[in-house]
Amino acid sequence: MEGMSESENVSTMPEWEQRFRAPRVSLPDWAEDAPDRSLFVSNATGTYELYAWDRAGGRQRQVTDRPNGTTDGVLTPDGESIWWFSDTDGDEFGVWMRQPFGGGEDEPAAPGLAPSYPAGLAIGRDGSAVIGRSTDEDGTTIHLVPAPGSGEAVEIYRHRESAGVGDLSHDGTLIALEHTEHGDAMHSALRVVRPDGSTVAELDDTEGGTKELGLAVLGFAPVAGDPRLLVGHQRRGRWEPMIWDPVAGTETALPIDLPGDVGAEWYPDGSALLIEHSFEARSELWRYEPGAAEPVRVETPAGTVSGATARPDGTVEYLWSSAAQPPVVRSTSGAVVLDPPGAKAPASVAVEDAWVEGPGGRIHALVQKPTGDGPFPTVFEIHGGPTWHDSDAFASGPAAWVDHGFAVVRVNYRGSTGYGRAWTDALKHRVGLIELEDIAAVRDWSVKSGLADPERLVLAGGSWGGYLTLLGLGTQPDAWALGLAAVPVADYVTAYHDEMEALKAMDRTLLGGTPEEVPERFEASSPLTYVDAVRAPVHISAGVNDPRCPIRQVENYVDRLAARGAVHEVYRYDAGHGSLVVEERIKQVRLELEFALKHLGGGDVLGA
Repeated sequence: MEGMSESENVSTMPEWEQRFRAPRVSLPDWAEDAPDRSLFVSNATGTYELYAWDRAGGRQRQVTDRPNGTTDGVLTPDGESIWWFSDTDGDEFGVWMRQPFGGGEDEPAAPGLAPSYPAGLAIGRDGSAVIGRSTDEDGTTIHLVPAPGSGEAVEIYRHRESAGVGDLSHDGTLIALEHTEHGDAMHSALRVVRPDGSTVAELDDTEGGTKELGLAVLGFAPVAGDPRLLVGHQRRGRWEPMIWDPVAGTETALPIDLPGDVGAEWYPDGSALLIEHSFEARSELWRYEPGAAEPVRVETPAGTVSGATARPDGTVEYLWSSAAQPPVVRSTSGAVVLDPPGAKAPASVAVEDAWVEGPGGRIHALVQKPTGDGPFPTVFEIHGGPTWHDSDAFASGPAAWVDHGFAVVRVNYRGSTGYGRAWTDALKHRVGLIELEDIAAVRDWSVKSGLADPERLVLAGGSWGGYLTLLGLGTQPDAWALGLAAVPVADYVTAYHDEMEALKAMDRTLLGGTPEEVPERFEASSPLTYVDAVRAPVHISAGVNDPRCPIRQVENYVDRLAARGAVHEVYRYDAGHGSLVVEERIKQVRLELEFALKHLGGGDVLGA
């Protein structure tokens, strides 16, 4: 690949480091009207950046090159330009830039718009674009940006609550927006507007915020003159698609009765839907032709499909992995679509499923074990989100712990996606405490089953998982021998005041108001409230430019630990909510491994 460095000889490195350094690629996106032009993300230089790929000529080139990496990029429909989001050192606050597909100078894509947090982007065939922006001062604004040289950007939407650009119709006459004007940031309503901002149609399953039913834009039909919009809804207790015609005012239900959550996107000619089905931490693909009695399975290996796209020739390309096998971009033609150069990631061990009865219902956990007999020192690696879930997918972090003799347990607690709307929406008002009840139930099972050594239990996670780690160390101080919290919420009140506006809206939804309106809930859910009860050694890592879990609230928590001489280490790094630099990520994992082995006993980190 042009712009990519020679692969380093990694044969002498421990396998856990090899997994992080192995070259990775994302599922390639492609230009709607120029399908041979693609855009993907790769870590081939050691930092995740955008790459352009001319499939017809076979040429690949690096598009962006920034110290902290770049992952947000979009191709224009004609494939002539690449839009990419330029922030500062990972702070997520910036502007869209534009670069010719074949290479050239970057220029501001919308020079009249000031920096903001992104809130969606849709690019038209006439060179125009619809750009969503979020700022603390204005809330959400959405702007129509004409083709270059055709005039100034025009604001077509403004509201204090969260909103975003969903999609732009093929002919550019309809714009689909997701909004939460009703105040429930977890359940969006939809509005379709014209380019002047006037409303064509509304769809609001929340009925003004009185029902917890969300909607999501999945995409307009990719055919000229076709106003149909593919929409995700939760009317039957899970995510599934339907077709909405906002012009005719009709809704078409689809007979796709699969368990778990169902997403979809159009085939390029609009004749069928590519169905992405997620159920119990695995996923699969189906094809559905409107009017058919049922969908038809698209064969993929067992594991997780983390992205898929239908190509104009009818084949499907998808990014697949399992806990044991590293990711690869495959095609239903049987080919590997994009194979980066360099040494491949070593395999890890497969996951086993555990189902544990909990206070809110049956809890699903994924377990990976080292060789030998238990009980093992065990890391509870808690996912972020919180509206996310762990799946049977390749993850270098858990694999590193297994290499060092630890079992790894990942819990899809209440609040996780993929187990129905009620399971996700259970996360309200007693925020953090609910998730920890589920984690405690799985922890008890892990000890009673003989898997986990009760004297060497580690609570760990990043983002929301880091928050739950600190909260768990304070509210369950006798349960954990060690804590590892990455980019956590540590002081909920200060975090609320310092975080980006969209997360303020989410916190108001989760907790039922602001810190001033419901102070008792913020106090009950804040790790800072329980910091003096923490007994286990704790390692905290934080990005100094993080807009999601800002550094000031982390420092407040650390100051309280330090004031009473609690055993702790803090690592601060110059990036935002995590790092896109491979060596930085390896450094953080090494620090966590060394901290755990120092306090719990174990092998050599470098030599594992």
